[in-house]
Amino acid sequence: MSVTTTVAELSDLLASDTPPVVLDVRWALGDPHGRDHYTDGHIPGAVYVDLGRELAAPATPEGGRHPLPDLAELQAAARRWGLRQGRPVVVHDDLGNTAAARAWWLLRYAGVEQVTLLDGALGAWRSAGLPLESGIPADPAPGDVVLRAGGLATTDADGAAELGATGLLLDARAAERYRGEVEPVDPRAGHIPGAVSAPTGENLAADGTFLPADALRERFEKRGAGAAARIGVYCGSGVTAAHQIAALEIAGFEAVLFPGSWSAWSTDPARPAATGPLPD
Repeated sequence: MSVTTTVAELSDLLASDTPPVVLDVRWALGDPHGRDHYTDGHIPGAVYVDLGRELAAPATPEGGRHPLPDLAELQAAARRWGLRQGRPVVVHDDLGNTAAARAWWLLRYAGVEQVTLLDGALGAWRSAGLPLESGIPADPAPGDVVLRAGGLATTDADGAAELGATGLLLDARAAERYRGEVEPVDPRAGHIPGAVSAPTGENLAADGTFLPADALRERFEKRGAGAAARIGVYCGSGVTAAHQIAALEIAGFEAVLFPGSWSAWSTDPARPAATGPLPD
């Protein structure tokens, strides 16, 4: 099952008799203007997806800043986007797909098999000289997709702690947040004891595309993936960790997501926090 679609492939598919649904997940931590960026210019026919409202439930201490959405609400949103049974979906953002991967992961989790990330995200589309359109297009025809949970695996805080002790738990946040030197949004600094630092940005080449599969495999093997029977991933709130799971899949590894991630773990005073460059 392919994880990515190239710009050239998407351009051809959009001109075909059976074009995919294109979802634009413009979001970045600290930038609430995703819809405005979409309105300024987007791939023709792309549908804007609001990560905070449509790809997450309201924040809770137990669920973190971006809990998984209710499946019925996600299905209603997916139908608003025009998703139909058997119709492929291509998702992207304007940040190396570090936000769009949340939509990719959620749809895979909910049983949608034909969903891929636009490799290189919107930047690759621009670099290829392909057209953008501005404004807010008419709503797409409602879809009929049926979502069922369980297509991808998740774990909770107890499971993450166990993975840190006996498996491989990857922390997808920036290295300085892992080390506990800074913490811009969550209650405490540091990382889950036993977790290994693997910043999401290191999954990408300079042009914003994913590194080749062999390079990604080497990257994760150096962090213990080759010997680990079980791999888990977390980040700040379960968004960029989805990008890590996509990169792991390209490299040939399966991993589970801790959706609450550090935002949930750090809220619980009973959960320990490690600091510094080493797992413990």
